[in-house]
Amino acid sequence: MLGDLIGEETGEITGMRVLSTDGGHAVLEASFRASGTLLDVEGNDMGTYESVMRADGTLFGEGQGVTMTRDGESVTWHGSGIGHVTESGGVSWRGSIFWESAASRFTQLNGTAGVFEFEQDEGGKVTAKVYEWK
Repeated sequence: MLGDLIGEETGEITGMRVLSTDGGHAVLEASFRASGTLLDVEGNDMGTYESVMRADGTLFGEGQGVTMTRDGESVTWHGSGIGHVTESGGVSWRGSIFWESAASRFTQLNGTAGVFEFEQDEGGKVTAKVYEWK
């Protein structure tokens, strides 16, 4: 069951590159940075994901990153999702995310699954929301 909203952030794409076009399927890499909250703790998030354009036009992506608090605590994450290109030229993603941290404020995320909404507009601005998946 979808649980509480546990994280929100806004930011921007910081880099993109084409990794492959083998077999007519473009494989892209994108990196982003964002700021927001996770479990009501302010922090900065950075991550990189790879996406593959599939034959039906949808995207499959996998990524990883780290969220750092202002006082130096961190939580790493791994995620995967399905996306599609929007009419305006952005990308809309939905997927799952998993965390790992030794920081006391984030240890409750160890062994927890989350679901995310990640939106990228045509200019590279990003917004994300993460919900606990119970």
